[in-house]
Amino acid sequence: MSFNTSSRQLPDTDETPDEARPQETRTPDAPAEPTPPESAAPATPAGTDAPAGSEAPAGSPTPTESADRSGAPGSPERAKAAATADSPGPAAPTDSPDLAAPLVPTDSTESAAPLVPTDSTESAKADTDTVADASEPASSPEATEAAGPSADAGSPRPAEPAAPAEAAEPGAPAGPEASGGPGVSVDPGGSGGDGSPGVAPVEGRWRRWRAKHPAAARVLTWTTTVLAAALVLFALLMPNSSAGFRPGEFVRIPVEAVFGAAVLIVLPRRPRLVVAALGGLVLGVLTVLNLLDIGFTEYLGRGFNLVLDWSLFSDAYSYLQDTMGKQATLGIAVALVVLVVVLLAVMALAVVRLADLMSRHTATATRSTLVAGTVWIACSALGVQFTGVPVASASTAKSVEDRTKRVQATLRDEAAFAKFAKKDAFANTPPDQLLTDLRGKDMMITFIESYGRSAIEDPVMAPGVDATLTAENQKLVKAGFAAKSGWLTSATYGGSSWLGHSTFLSGLWISNQQRYRTVTAGDHLTLTKAFKKSGGWDTVGVMPGVQKAWPESKFYGLDKVYDSHKLQYKGPKFSWSTMPDQYALTAFERLVHGKKHDKPLMSEIILTSSHQPWAPIPKLVPQDQVGDGSIYDSIEKAGKRPADIITDSTKSKQEYGKSIQYSVSSLINYLVKYGNKDTVLIFLGDHQPIARVSGNHASRDVPVSIVAKDPKVLDRIADWGWTDGLQPEHNAPVWKMSSFRDRFMTAYGSTPAP
Repeated sequence: MSFNTSSRQLPDTDETPDEARPQETRTPDAPAEPTPPESAAPATPAGTDAPAGSEAPAGSPTPTESADRSGAPGSPERAKAAATADSPGPAAPTDSPDLAAPLVPTDSTESAAPLVPTDSTESAKADTDTVADASEPASSPEATEAAGPSADAGSPRPAEPAAPAEAAEPGAPAGPEASGGPGVSVDPGGSGGDGSPGVAPVEGRWRRWRAKHPAAARVLTWTTTVLAAALVLFALLMPNSSAGFRPGEFVRIPVEAVFGAAVLIVLPRRPRLVVAALGGLVLGVLTVLNLLDIGFTEYLGRGFNLVLDWSLFSDAYSYLQDTMGKQATLGIAVALVVLVVVLLAVMALAVVRLADLMSRHTATATRSTLVAGTVWIACSALGVQFTGVPVASASTAKSVEDRTKRVQATLRDEAAFAKFAKKDAFANTPPDQLLTDLRGKDMMITFIESYGRSAIEDPVMAPGVDATLTAENQKLVKAGFAAKSGWLTSATYGGSSWLGHSTFLSGLWISNQQRYRTVTAGDHLTLTKAFKKSGGWDTVGVMPGVQKAWPESKFYGLDKVYDSHKLQYKGPKFSWSTMPDQYALTAFERLVHGKKHDKPLMSEIILTSSHQPWAPIPKLVPQDQVGDGSIYDSIEKAGKRPADIITDSTKSKQEYGKSIQYSVSSLINYLVKYGNKDTVLIFLGDHQPIARVSGNHASRDVPVSIVAKDPKVLDRIADWGWTDGLQPEHNAPVWKMSSFRDRFMTAYGSTPAP
């Protein structure tokens, strides 16, 4: 029996076919080639030791091996050899038949791999013939006679003469390399070099499973490859907005895939693996950024800013803690981190797998890449579209370019805004020339969380909110108050309320966290600080949403701040909101407004009951029952849970509308009960609610109203064109929120002095 071998050695990878792998088998040592008499080593008589310092050359048989190979007629060894002449035998005794490796190759395809690595086809063939001859049982009379006595007696056979190492056939490996090279185990059973049992490597177990179940292995291999290709294509074609997920988006040809395939095909193995792994990591990072874009667009109406938005994760974590509890929030955070790590790893492995596939089928991969590139160029030149989407895609490259431009623009904006913020039309106005027409008035500047245009105009929310505004305006009229309302375009959307507050009060467009840090670190004149600077008002802040140190109070010019701890609330939280608006206003009256003052008050109040997720929502209670807030325990328990509405857009809209009604009613009830002829109320929304409630294409407009008993107050803004009452008309004037400060200060007697 003989088989062909090849001197070309295939890399030992998971993708190398079984028939092309070197078989890790232990074969009987073949007798050495005949050597000239003058170079042959003398035989050692039986029972004597070899001379000191001498060793049997590699491949020389031991007495036991010689006896096993010859086998006396009728002996167990002889019978075993006859029974297994046509099949491979075990290399070594083993407890598990699964770990047994074939002793010699057979005529089957699986045994066609070379037994040992060689440098030439001739040497491999010589070794093969030697092994084949050694595996055949001795059938000649001479062989029987020679083997019989020793086998019958059971005594060891004297060692046969062996040629010295230098007499071996040229090209035959010696030493460790004869067993496959250093570090390569030839014991498929996993035993150590001393014959002790060891643990089979995972790779070996996978090969044995694949050999036993070839059909299942092929299905698994193809399935894994298809999934890897689908994952890579999804990452390359994935849009960065929820509205972009259309079937046509995923039947395009990404130019990045064509270019990447061309690069991977021509690279050598090691650089190819490195480039493929790095490319997969980059794709994973881009996928994570696209998911962040989708989330930020859903909640904040804009994409994720690589430079500025990392700090918002801590705010999001705090929001989830307040809404869902600490344990649930921790679980979500851990799950998200694990998901990101797994995504990056799987994406890298997917690209590596595809790169290996292309390297094994270079010709096919090259032709496919050329065809795909040609089709992409043709579709791009002709403007071919499918379901209105261009077939030739370069979305990933454009996304990277867009992100790079946004990072550059953000860095440039930081420096430019710092210079712009130093300019102030009223920076040098003398105190006695600030807000002269409001002297003696009790000022209330109140922000209602997430109070946006959608609350007044959306068909789901508008009926309830509009009815509330109409009813509350009638209360004001009966109490002698009047109001005018208009629209302001907020600098933020869906969240980051502090950006809306600072934009309104500073007169600067503060649309990101970097601008906020820049302006609050300076001494720019805010509207609240102008009241303080004039010397005519005491300034106070009522901030139920502030739960930790708030150094920005100095920037806003507030003499004292009543945060969530100082308002002495003993009732339950309502999701994120620390206390109901009715209680916050009642505490303001008890702790601040109801006390005697040497000067009028200028109060900045932030109401939070309309903060998402809008479940549960407080209810109005009789004013004399508010107390320390304990009355709200039963109301909170009877309310809806965030999980009841958070995934349903319609329910979220309905509950959002109810929260706005509650906040507006709480504020107007307070004003009617505790306001007087000197009270002036300015209230507005800080931003629109999230896109799931306001809509994907909603504006950033929020309503703003000024309410007073003194008709002279509203006469000062008669030329603004605002609508009478609490509900601005659809076509009422719309200003940027940053323009309000200067218009207001000018209308009420402030003299500009840059």
